[in-house]
Amino acid sequence: MNEKLSKEDGSDHADEKVYRQIVGSLLYLTATRPDIMFAASLLARYMHGPTKKHMGTAKRVLRYIQGTLDYGIAYEKGKEAMLVGYCDSDWSRCEDDMRRTSGYAFHLGSGVFSWASVKQSSVALSTAEAEYVSAAEATAQAVWLRFVLSDFGEEQVEATPILCDNTSAIAIPKNPVHHHRTRHISRRFHFIRDALQNGEIDLLYCITGEQNADIFTKALARDRFEYLRSKLGIISAKHLEGSVKV
Repeated sequence: MNEKLSKEDGSDHADEKVYRQIVGSLLYLTATRPDIMFAASLLARYMHGPTKKHMGTAKRVLRYIQGTLDYGIAYEKGKEAMLVGYCDSDWSRCEDDMRRTSGYAFHLGSGVFSWASVKQSSVALSTAEAEYVSAAEATAQAVWLRFVLSDFGEEQVEATPILCDNTSAIAIPKNPVHHHRTRHISRRFHFIRDALQNGEIDLLYCITGEQNADIFTKALARDRFEYLRSKLGIISAKHLEGSVKV
């Protein structure tokens, strides 16, 4: 899905009830299909007064689902239960209000098991700020997941690595010299510094090409989308040993 959607796109209004039913079904599917998370969350922004362009995009996602019915997340036996996170953000990509979309993904072993794609409530003034806020949201999720895994007997002894592709966003919580650049950022995002000092998480750099969370923040070219989909552990059941016809 590479269309740029907006509230007013010049096309006629579509059937709102049908549109809501389609998008509601897509949102339900995101519980097991992270590859449609961005598309579903984007379409959900236009529940009121959807246009024919919105409807056409929603139907295109349905056709994608129809063609990938046998796809799902594969978890390999014997993989170490180590929590690893990825976080990313676009910057002012929304056509209506220029607000950013943040996304994160957490892997445990071979496949992804926690993910999100969320439109933020404020406008970022720089890419560094957008990525920093995304890292803070991923940190909050990491702290919670560590607590849950501990209850399940999978305590994370080492700090949980969270991979980010913006060096400035990584430097902000690690280097006090950068603090004057973040005075306008809401204080609630700065708890990431405490998580770093407490050894709960560690912000690490990764190149953009290996940023798994990129699939949750923007529409991608087909090759890029399919590559990141496979990195999330989403594969066809036909590729599994002993698979059955779906």
